[in-house]
Amino acid sequence: MLFKGRVTVKQYTPMKHKQFRIKLCKLCDSKVYTYNMTVYLGKDRKRVTTSMTATHANVTGLAARIEHVGQKLYMNSFFSSPALVDDLHTKTINYCGTVRPNRKGMPEDFGHKMRMKRGDLQIKVKGNLIAIVWKDK
Repeated sequence: MLFKGRVTVKQYTPMKHKQFRIKLCKLCDSKVYTYNMTVYLGKDRKRVTTSMTATHANVTGLAARIEHVGQKLYMNSFFSSPALVDDLHTKTINYCGTVRPNRKGMPEDFGHKMRMKRGDLQIKVKGNLIAIVWKDK
């Protein structure tokens, strides 16, 4: 969210055109109704453990209102991890999204290390996680 004013929670992102901004995390439905929202105030070290990262804690905090309802979450690769998928599955929340191939917990021979030709499709299964990688170019 862009902001022109004085506030202590603004974040500096040098790669963006507007370098100072307030970071918001929102849980929305397909019609853009907001279920839950948080303002990023820095890394929350109280909820971070050895098994839960800061982004994992942020997503589970936002998704607390839709637990055990059977909703589907779609997220980008910044928030995705196999541990988060397992945690959401125990709370009856389905997940779909992109994931970085070098993320902790992903199969070893997944992503950039795969030798693939144009049109190839590879599927890896690990517990509740189904990872699909394809090469289109």
